[in-house]
Amino acid sequence: MWDRLLTDCHVLTMIPSPGNPLGLINNAAIGIHDGRIVRVGRRTELAGTRAGEVVPLGGAFVTPGLIDCHTHLVFGGTRAGEHARRRAGATYEEIAREGGGIASTVRATAAASVTELLDQSRRRLHALMRGGVTTVEIKSGYGLDPAAELRLLNVIRTLARSEPARVVPTLLALHALPAGADRDSFVDRMIEDLVPTVARLGLATSVDAFCEGIAFTPAETERLFEAAAAHGLPVRLHAEQLSNQNGAALAARHNALSADHLEHLDEAGAAAMAAAGTVAVLLPGAFYTLRETRQPPVDLLRKHGVAMAVASDCNPGTSPNLVPQLAMNMACNLFGLTPEEAIAGMTSHAARALGLADEVGSIAPGKAADLAVWRIAEPAELGYWLGLMPERRIFGGVEQ
Repeated sequence: MWDRLLTDCHVLTMIPSPGNPLGLINNAAIGIHDGRIVRVGRRTELAGTRAGEVVPLGGAFVTPGLIDCHTHLVFGGTRAGEHARRRAGATYEEIAREGGGIASTVRATAAASVTELLDQSRRRLHALMRGGVTTVEIKSGYGLDPAAELRLLNVIRTLARSEPARVVPTLLALHALPAGADRDSFVDRMIEDLVPTVARLGLATSVDAFCEGIAFTPAETERLFEAAAAHGLPVRLHAEQLSNQNGAALAARHNALSADHLEHLDEAGAAAMAAAGTVAVLLPGAFYTLRETRQPPVDLLRKHGVAMAVASDCNPGTSPNLVPQLAMNMACNLFGLTPEEAIAGMTSHAARALGLADEVGSIAPGKAADLAVWRIAEPAELGYWLGLMPERRIFGGVEQ
């Protein structure tokens, strides 16, 4: 006997077929047992199945729980003042070079106690969960020295152990150079000391870097990726956001799970990503907040068959977004994604970007029963309404 049977619903399995890009099953039912999906199909096919609880959903749509595959959720303070400065004409690069930007968040994060960081981050996580997110990636990166980065990763671990959402920790080892630091010594310490420690303690499932003119060079990024591989950690990369550093191609050479941002991606980078199976993570919140004008080359990504994920990029400086539907809406309205692409971007493709496609992101037997139930008339509404909340959120088969 199954634990639960969800009936009278329309299911977006996110397993596409010809003419059915979202794998829609109308008048469907989903069987759940021990936190796993055991069967999905038309309601008539599952009629008579014995279950501990039968839950009629009244014609609602069911999707995989949304996946926010790129966030910087753990930080102290805000950067609302920089928002005002940008409106007055200052650029992201100018603010960063004057000690603002990431450096200001590093200072605020260091000043916050662990309890304060947990409380602030938990509120942000709960906001994403209310929007239907059941899996969220959280990066470190606001520590800028090994001890401070380990502190942040331990905060992320505490969140993971105390919340029903699936939390995926990422070590953002090369995010920014601290003011006055010796560049070579800093890079050596983060690569040679921090990466092995994080791997030994199991505090992260991947390693990331910011490869950009105002951040770290391709050569430094490559050293980090080699160290990550030596310790069994896959990699991801902030690439081609403000300029073309050929970071996407570098990421692809190292079989990166994803390359993120990509406003300045060129065809060689897109082709390399396609060959490696590296997912493109589009972050329209940062594009919007920074008032950028150069869009990621979505047509180029389509041409090469690169999977496109969509994420909030929640962070205090360039994407203070806690609404997953807003990320999908922006991906459509600013970047030209179709509603179907945006939904896949926060489900199946986002799962691939985290290396979790066998676990979440689609509704199929054996997958985790992480689901969102929506009172909508058609799937396109998911990227249409701003702030649409699911009727039910199910984490591992348990309703929250």
